[in-house]
Amino acid sequence: MVVKWFKPKKHTGWEKGQSAATRRRKLLASTPKNWGRDKRYLQAGHRAQALANVTTDARTKKLASADAEYFFKKLRQVK
Repeated sequence: MVVKWFKPKKHTGWEKGQSAATRRRKLLASTPKNWGRDKRYLQAGHRAQALANVTTDARTKKLASADAEYFFKKLRQVK
C-alpha cells in the first residue's frame, strides 16, 4: 500500500498528460482572481514547485519544475 502523505491545499486539475498551456492555465486558474498578477504567478509557481518536490515520477518532476520556472520567470518580467 502506498501512503500518500502530501495533501495539496487546492486541487488544480494539473495532469502530466496535458499540454503545457493547459497545465499552466489550470494552475493560474486555481489562484484567487482578486489577487494581483504578481501574487497569482508566485502562488502558481509555488504549487507547481511543491508537486515537483514531492513526486517520485521523473516525468511529473520535470514537467512541474518547468511549469514552476515558467511562472517564476513571468513574475520577474512583471516586477
